[in-house]
Amino acid sequence: MRKVVVLGAGKIGSAIADLLGGTGDYAVVVADNSLPALQRLDASASVARQLVDVNSPGELAALAKGAFAVLGALPYQVTAQIAQAAAAAGVHYLDLTEDVAATRIIKAIAEGAHTALIPQCGLAPGFISIVAHDLTTRFDTLLDVKMGVGALPQFPSNALNYNLTWSTDGLINEYCEPCEAIVDGVLRQTQPLEDLEQFALDGVVYEAFNTSGGLGTLCETLAGRVRNLSYRTIRYPGHAAIMKALLNDLRLRERRDVLKDILENALPATLQDVVVVYASVSGERAGRLVQETYAQKIYAGPLQGQLRSAIQITTASAICAVLDLLAEGVLPQRGFVRQEQIPLPAFLQNRFGTVYAPAAATPPAAASRAAA
Repeated sequence: MRKVVVLGAGKIGSAIADLLGGTGDYAVVVADNSLPALQRLDASASVARQLVDVNSPGELAALAKGAFAVLGALPYQVTAQIAQAAAAAGVHYLDLTEDVAATRIIKAIAEGAHTALIPQCGLAPGFISIVAHDLTTRFDTLLDVKMGVGALPQFPSNALNYNLTWSTDGLINEYCEPCEAIVDGVLRQTQPLEDLEQFALDGVVYEAFNTSGGLGTLCETLAGRVRNLSYRTIRYPGHAAIMKALLNDLRLRERRDVLKDILENALPATLQDVVVVYASVSGERAGRLVQETYAQKIYAGPLQGQLRSAIQITTASAICAVLDLLAEGVLPQRGFVRQEQIPLPAFLQNRFGTVYAPAAATPPAAASRAAA
Protein backbone atom coordinates (compact mmCIF):
# COMPACT_ATOMS: atom_id res chain seq x y z
CA MET A 1 0.00 0.00 0.00
CA ARG A 2 1.10 3.53 -0.68
CA LYS A 3 1.42 5.80 2.35
CA VAL A 4 -0.56 9.02 1.99
CA VAL A 5 -0.51 11.90 4.45
CA VAL A 6 -3.65 14.03 4.71
CA LEU A 7 -2.89 17.32 6.45
CA GLY A 8 -6.10 18.61 7.97
CA ALA A 9 -8.70 16.81 10.11
CA GLY A 10 -11.63 19.09 9.30
CA LYS A 11 -14.75 18.47 7.21
CA ILE A 12 -12.92 17.89 3.95
CA GLY A 13 -9.84 16.19 5.40
CA SER A 14 -11.99 13.62 7.21
CA ALA A 15 -13.92 12.84 4.02
CA ILE A 16 -10.66 12.44 2.05
CA ALA A 17 -9.26 10.10 4.69
CA ASP A 18 -12.46 8.05 4.74
CA LEU A 19 -12.50 7.65 0.96
CA LEU A 20 -8.84 6.69 0.67
CA GLY A 21 -8.82 4.50 3.77
CA GLY A 22 -11.82 2.56 2.51
CA THR A 23 -10.07 1.44 -0.69
CA GLY A 24 -7.40 -0.70 0.93
CA ASP A 25 -4.92 0.76 -1.56
CA TYR A 26 -3.59 3.55 0.63
CA ALA A 27 -2.18 3.63 4.16
CA VAL A 28 -3.64 6.92 5.38
CA VAL A 29 -2.21 9.16 8.07
CA VAL A 30 -4.26 12.22 9.03
CA ALA A 31 -2.20 14.96 10.69
CA ASP A 32 -3.31 18.22 12.27
CA ASN A 33 -2.02 20.73 14.80
CA SER A 34 -5.32 20.51 16.68
CA LEU A 35 -5.78 17.56 19.03
CA PRO A 36 -9.57 18.17 19.36
CA ALA A 37 -9.86 18.07 15.54
CA LEU A 38 -8.05 14.73 15.45
CA GLN A 39 -10.25 13.36 18.22
CA ARG A 40 -13.41 14.45 16.34
CA LEU A 41 -12.17 12.97 13.06
CA ASP A 42 -14.95 11.13 11.24
CA ALA A 43 -13.04 8.41 9.44
CA SER A 44 -12.58 4.67 9.49
CA ALA A 45 -10.59 2.99 12.24
CA SER A 46 -7.87 2.07 9.74
CA VAL A 47 -6.85 5.71 9.43
CA ALA A 48 -3.91 6.74 11.64
CA ARG A 49 -3.93 10.07 13.45
CA GLN A 50 -0.91 12.22 14.26
CA LEU A 51 -0.47 15.57 15.98
CA VAL A 52 1.97 17.81 14.09
CA ASP A 53 3.11 21.42 14.17
CA VAL A 54 2.40 22.58 10.60
CA ASN A 55 4.73 25.53 11.12
CA SER A 56 7.70 23.25 11.85
CA PRO A 57 9.66 22.24 8.72
CA GLY A 58 11.32 19.47 10.72
CA GLU A 59 8.03 17.91 11.83
CA LEU A 60 6.58 18.20 8.33
CA ALA A 61 9.68 16.55 6.85
CA ALA A 62 9.48 13.66 9.31
CA LEU A 63 5.78 13.23 8.59
CA ALA A 64 6.31 13.16 4.82
CA LYS A 65 9.23 10.71 4.92
CA GLY A 66 8.43 7.53 3.01
CA ALA A 67 5.06 8.78 1.77
CA PHE A 68 3.82 8.57 -1.78
CA ALA A 69 1.98 11.89 -1.48
CA VAL A 70 1.02 14.65 0.92
CA LEU A 71 -2.51 16.04 0.53
CA GLY A 72 -3.17 19.50 1.95
CA ALA A 73 -6.63 20.14 3.42
CA LEU A 74 -5.69 23.03 5.71
CA PRO A 75 -6.37 26.78 5.33
CA TYR A 76 -4.65 28.45 2.38
CA GLN A 77 -2.25 30.37 4.66
CA VAL A 78 -0.09 27.26 5.25
CA THR A 79 -0.25 25.54 1.85
CA ALA A 80 3.03 26.93 0.51
CA GLN A 81 5.11 25.72 3.45
CA ILE A 82 3.54 22.26 3.25
CA ALA A 83 4.29 22.12 -0.48
CA GLN A 84 7.90 23.09 0.21
CA ALA A 85 8.25 20.34 2.82
CA ALA A 86 6.75 17.73 0.47
CA ALA A 87 9.05 18.73 -2.40
CA ALA A 88 12.08 18.66 -0.12
CA ALA A 89 11.09 15.17 1.08
CA GLY A 90 10.77 13.95 -2.51
CA VAL A 91 7.04 13.13 -2.33
CA HIS A 92 4.12 14.23 -4.46
CA TYR A 93 1.94 17.13 -3.27
CA LEU A 94 -1.75 17.88 -3.86
CA ASP A 95 -3.99 20.50 -2.26
CA LEU A 96 -7.35 22.28 -2.43
CA THR A 97 -6.21 25.90 -2.30
CA GLU A 98 -8.14 28.65 -4.05
CA ASP A 99 -5.55 31.28 -3.15
CA VAL A 100 -3.85 32.77 -6.21
CA ALA A 101 -0.71 33.92 -4.38
CA ALA A 102 -0.16 30.52 -2.75
CA THR A 103 -0.51 28.80 -6.11
CA ARG A 104 2.16 31.04 -7.62
CA ILE A 105 4.56 30.10 -4.83
CA ILE A 106 3.82 26.39 -5.36
CA LYS A 107 4.47 26.80 -9.07
CA ALA A 108 7.90 28.29 -8.29
CA ILE A 109 8.68 25.43 -5.87
CA ALA A 110 7.74 22.93 -8.59
CA GLU A 111 10.40 24.25 -10.98
CA GLY A 112 13.14 22.35 -9.17
CA ALA A 113 11.07 19.48 -7.80
CA HIS A 114 11.58 15.81 -8.69
CA THR A 115 7.95 15.00 -7.88
CA ALA A 116 4.57 16.36 -8.99
CA LEU A 117 3.01 19.38 -7.30
CA ILE A 118 -0.70 19.62 -8.09
CA PRO A 119 -2.54 22.43 -6.31
CA GLN A 120 -6.22 23.36 -6.70
CA CYS A 121 -7.52 19.76 -6.80
CA GLY A 122 -10.97 20.48 -5.38
CA LEU A 123 -14.21 21.66 -6.93
CA ALA A 124 -13.42 25.27 -7.87
CA PRO A 125 -10.64 25.56 -8.61
CA GLY A 126 -10.33 21.96 -9.61
CA PHE A 127 -12.98 19.97 -11.44
CA ILE A 128 -14.51 23.08 -12.98
CA SER A 129 -11.23 23.71 -14.85
CA ILE A 130 -11.05 20.10 -16.02
CA VAL A 131 -14.55 20.12 -17.50
CA ALA A 132 -14.29 23.63 -18.98
CA HIS A 133 -10.97 22.88 -20.65
CA ASP A 134 -12.37 19.66 -22.09
CA LEU A 135 -15.23 21.64 -23.62
CA THR A 136 -12.77 24.09 -25.22
CA THR A 137 -10.98 21.25 -27.05
CA ARG A 138 -14.09 20.64 -29.16
CA PHE A 139 -13.91 24.00 -30.94
CA ASP A 140 -11.88 25.29 -33.88
CA THR A 141 -12.08 28.86 -32.54
CA LEU A 142 -13.01 29.89 -29.01
CA LEU A 143 -15.18 32.88 -28.12
CA ASP A 144 -16.55 32.81 -24.56
CA VAL A 145 -15.93 30.49 -21.60
CA LYS A 146 -18.21 30.91 -18.58
CA MET A 147 -17.78 28.93 -15.37
CA GLY A 148 -19.73 28.90 -12.14
CA VAL A 149 -19.93 26.80 -8.97
CA GLY A 150 -22.01 27.10 -5.82
CA ALA A 151 -22.31 25.07 -2.61
CA LEU A 152 -25.77 25.94 -1.32
CA PRO A 153 -28.22 24.84 1.37
CA GLN A 154 -31.14 22.86 0.00
CA PHE A 155 -33.38 24.67 2.47
CA PRO A 156 -32.16 28.29 2.92
CA SER A 157 -33.57 29.88 6.06
CA ASN A 158 -31.78 33.20 6.63
CA ALA A 159 -31.33 36.53 4.85
CA LEU A 160 -28.04 35.44 3.32
CA ASN A 161 -29.72 32.30 1.94
CA TYR A 162 -26.56 30.47 2.95
CA ASN A 163 -25.11 27.99 5.43
CA LEU A 164 -21.45 27.33 6.15
CA THR A 165 -20.43 24.18 4.34
CA TRP A 166 -16.64 24.51 4.14
CA SER A 167 -13.69 26.69 5.19
CA THR A 168 -14.75 30.11 6.48
CA ASP A 169 -11.24 31.46 5.82
CA GLY A 170 -11.44 30.27 2.21
CA LEU A 171 -14.90 31.78 1.76
CA ILE A 172 -13.81 35.20 3.01
CA ASN A 173 -10.65 35.08 0.92
CA GLU A 174 -12.69 34.45 -2.24
CA TYR A 175 -14.98 37.37 -1.42
CA CYS A 176 -12.14 39.81 -0.73
CA GLU A 177 -9.26 39.15 -3.12
CA PRO A 178 -9.03 40.41 -6.74
CA CYS A 179 -10.32 38.08 -9.43
CA GLU A 180 -8.73 37.11 -12.73
CA ALA A 181 -10.60 37.20 -16.02
CA ILE A 182 -10.03 37.61 -19.73
CA VAL A 183 -12.18 40.40 -21.19
CA ASP A 184 -12.12 41.12 -24.93
CA GLY A 185 -8.92 39.10 -25.19
CA VAL A 186 -7.09 41.00 -22.43
CA LEU A 187 -6.14 39.54 -19.03
CA ARG A 188 -7.70 41.73 -16.35
CA GLN A 189 -8.23 41.87 -12.63
CA THR A 190 -11.86 42.28 -11.67
CA GLN A 191 -13.43 43.00 -8.30
CA PRO A 192 -15.08 40.31 -6.17
CA LEU A 193 -18.87 40.41 -5.73
CA GLU A 194 -19.23 42.41 -8.98
CA ASP A 195 -20.61 41.55 -12.46
CA LEU A 196 -23.78 40.22 -10.85
CA GLU A 197 -26.10 38.20 -13.08
CA GLN A 198 -29.10 35.92 -12.59
CA PHE A 199 -29.96 32.65 -14.28
CA ALA A 200 -32.28 29.69 -13.78
CA LEU A 201 -31.44 25.98 -13.68
CA ASP A 202 -34.11 23.30 -13.26
CA GLY A 203 -36.62 26.01 -12.37
CA VAL A 204 -34.51 27.49 -9.54
CA VAL A 205 -33.29 31.09 -9.82
CA TYR A 206 -29.69 31.81 -8.83
CA GLU A 207 -27.36 34.78 -8.85
CA ALA A 208 -23.69 34.63 -9.80
CA PHE A 209 -20.84 37.08 -9.19
CA ASN A 210 -17.06 37.34 -9.36
CA THR A 211 -14.97 35.62 -6.71
CA SER A 212 -11.24 35.01 -6.53
CA GLY A 213 -9.37 31.84 -7.43
CA GLY A 214 -12.02 29.78 -9.21
CA LEU A 215 -10.31 29.95 -12.61
CA GLY A 216 -7.17 28.27 -11.35
CA THR A 217 -4.55 28.53 -14.10
CA LEU A 218 -6.99 28.71 -17.02
CA CYS A 219 -6.26 32.38 -17.74
CA GLU A 220 -2.66 31.49 -18.48
CA THR A 221 -3.58 28.35 -20.41
CA LEU A 222 -6.19 30.02 -22.64
CA ALA A 223 -4.45 33.40 -23.08
CA GLY A 224 -4.53 34.45 -26.73
CA ARG A 225 -7.14 31.83 -27.60
CA VAL A 226 -10.35 33.05 -25.95
CA ARG A 227 -12.29 36.32 -26.18
CA ASN A 228 -13.88 36.20 -22.72
CA LEU A 229 -13.16 33.92 -19.76
CA SER A 230 -14.83 34.29 -16.38
CA TYR A 231 -15.60 32.44 -13.16
CA ARG A 232 -18.47 33.30 -10.83
CA THR A 233 -19.72 31.89 -7.56
CA ILE A 234 -23.36 30.81 -7.55
CA ARG A 235 -25.69 31.79 -4.71
CA TYR A 236 -29.40 32.34 -4.15
CA PRO A 237 -30.62 35.90 -4.99
CA GLY A 238 -29.84 38.60 -2.41
CA HIS A 239 -26.64 37.09 -1.03
CA ALA A 240 -24.21 39.37 -2.85
CA ALA A 241 -25.93 42.58 -1.73
CA ILE A 242 -25.69 41.65 1.96
CA MET A 243 -22.08 40.52 1.67
CA LYS A 244 -21.15 43.81 -0.06
CA ALA A 245 -22.77 45.73 2.80
CA LEU A 246 -20.79 43.73 5.37
CA LEU A 247 -17.47 43.93 3.53
CA ASN A 248 -17.64 47.47 2.13
CA ASP A 249 -20.13 49.55 4.10
CA LEU A 250 -19.24 48.06 7.49
CA ARG A 251 -15.57 47.71 6.41
CA LEU A 252 -15.29 44.11 7.56
CA ARG A 253 -13.02 43.54 4.59
CA GLU A 254 -10.39 45.16 6.81
CA ARG A 255 -11.34 43.03 9.84
CA ARG A 256 -11.59 39.52 8.51
CA ASP A 257 -11.27 37.97 11.95
CA VAL A 258 -14.40 39.82 13.04
CA LEU A 259 -16.28 38.75 9.92
CA LYS A 260 -15.21 35.13 10.46
CA ASP A 261 -16.47 35.25 14.05
CA ILE A 262 -19.81 36.71 12.92
CA LEU A 263 -20.33 34.13 10.17
CA GLU A 264 -19.36 31.14 12.30
CA ASN A 265 -21.62 32.21 15.16
CA ALA A 266 -24.58 33.25 13.02
CA LEU A 267 -24.69 30.75 10.15
CA PRO A 268 -25.17 27.11 11.14
CA ALA A 269 -23.47 24.31 9.27
CA THR A 270 -25.62 21.86 7.33
CA LEU A 271 -25.28 18.46 5.71
CA GLN A 272 -28.35 19.16 3.58
CA ASP A 273 -26.66 20.99 0.73
CA VAL A 274 -26.40 20.91 -3.04
CA VAL A 275 -23.42 21.68 -5.27
CA VAL A 276 -24.23 23.39 -8.57
CA VAL A 277 -21.59 23.12 -11.31
CA TYR A 278 -21.93 25.03 -14.59
CA ALA A 279 -19.56 25.49 -17.52
CA SER A 280 -20.47 26.87 -20.92
CA VAL A 281 -18.24 27.40 -23.96
CA SER A 282 -19.13 29.06 -27.26
CA GLY A 283 -17.10 29.27 -30.45
CA GLU A 284 -16.87 28.11 -34.02
CA ARG A 285 -16.73 24.54 -35.24
CA ALA A 286 -16.73 23.61 -38.93
CA GLY A 287 -17.65 27.20 -39.77
CA ARG A 288 -20.68 27.30 -37.46
CA LEU A 289 -21.24 29.20 -34.20
CA VAL A 290 -22.04 26.60 -31.51
CA GLN A 291 -22.22 26.31 -27.74
CA GLU A 292 -21.65 23.36 -25.40
CA THR A 293 -22.59 23.27 -21.73
CA TYR A 294 -21.99 21.05 -18.72
CA ALA A 295 -24.48 21.51 -15.87
CA GLN A 296 -24.80 19.26 -12.86
CA LYS A 297 -26.31 19.25 -9.39
CA ILE A 298 -24.78 16.99 -6.75
CA TYR A 299 -26.54 16.42 -3.44
CA ALA A 300 -25.53 15.34 0.03
CA GLY A 301 -25.62 11.60 0.59
CA PRO A 302 -23.88 8.57 2.09
CA LEU A 303 -20.14 8.19 1.66
CA GLN A 304 -18.51 5.04 3.06
CA GLY A 305 -21.76 4.47 4.96
CA GLN A 306 -21.78 7.93 6.56
CA LEU A 307 -23.85 10.96 5.55
CA ARG A 308 -21.63 13.62 4.01
CA SER A 309 -22.46 17.05 2.64
CA ALA A 310 -22.35 17.66 -1.10
CA ILE A 311 -19.31 19.92 -0.74
CA GLN A 312 -17.50 17.17 1.20
CA ILE A 313 -18.38 14.59 -1.45
CA THR A 314 -17.38 16.71 -4.44
CA THR A 315 -14.20 18.21 -2.98
CA ALA A 316 -12.88 15.02 -1.40
CA SER A 317 -13.75 12.92 -4.45
CA ALA A 318 -11.95 15.33 -6.76
CA ILE A 319 -8.60 15.27 -4.96
CA CYS A 320 -8.85 11.50 -4.45
CA ALA A 321 -9.47 11.01 -8.18
CA VAL A 322 -6.42 13.11 -9.02
CA LEU A 323 -4.34 11.08 -6.55
CA ASP A 324 -5.49 7.85 -8.21
CA LEU A 325 -4.62 9.17 -11.69
CA LEU A 326 -1.21 10.24 -10.43
CA ALA A 327 -0.61 6.80 -8.89
CA GLU A 328 -1.68 5.13 -12.17
CA GLY A 329 0.81 7.18 -14.18
CA VAL A 330 -1.90 9.04 -16.13
CA LEU A 331 -0.53 12.41 -14.96
CA PRO A 332 2.99 13.88 -15.14
CA GLN A 333 5.18 12.56 -12.33
CA ARG A 334 7.18 15.72 -11.72
CA GLY A 335 6.85 19.49 -11.86
CA PHE A 336 3.81 21.74 -11.72
CA VAL A 337 0.62 20.03 -12.95
CA ARG A 338 -2.39 22.15 -13.95
CA GLN A 339 -5.93 20.92 -13.46
CA GLU A 340 -6.61 21.34 -17.19
CA GLN A 341 -3.91 18.76 -17.91
CA ILE A 342 -6.16 16.10 -16.35
CA PRO A 343 -8.19 14.22 -19.00
CA LEU A 344 -11.92 14.55 -18.30
CA PRO A 345 -12.82 11.02 -19.53
CA ALA A 346 -10.21 9.45 -17.23
CA PHE A 347 -11.44 11.60 -14.33
CA LEU A 348 -15.11 10.68 -14.81
CA GLN A 349 -14.30 6.98 -15.16
CA ASN A 350 -12.26 6.99 -11.96
CA ARG A 351 -13.85 5.34 -8.90
CA PHE A 352 -13.95 8.70 -7.11
CA GLY A 353 -14.62 10.96 -10.10
CA THR A 354 -17.85 9.17 -10.99
CA VAL A 355 -19.76 11.46 -8.59
CA TYR A 356 -19.46 14.15 -11.28
CA ALA A 357 -20.78 12.00 -14.13
CA PRO A 358 -24.38 12.91 -15.10
CA ALA A 359 -26.69 10.23 -13.71
CA ALA A 360 -28.06 7.75 -16.26
CA ALA A 361 -26.38 9.68 -19.06
CA THR A 362 -23.30 9.38 -21.20
CA PRO A 363 -20.40 11.47 -19.84
CA PRO A 364 -20.19 14.76 -21.83
CA ALA A 365 -16.80 14.01 -23.37
CA ALA A 366 -17.91 10.59 -24.61
CA ALA A 367 -21.21 11.97 -25.89
CA SER A 368 -19.45 14.70 -27.86
CA ARG A 369 -17.02 12.26 -29.46
CA ALA A 370 -19.82 9.80 -30.27
CA ALA A 371 -21.71 12.55 -32.10
CA ALA A 372 -18.67 13.80 -34.00
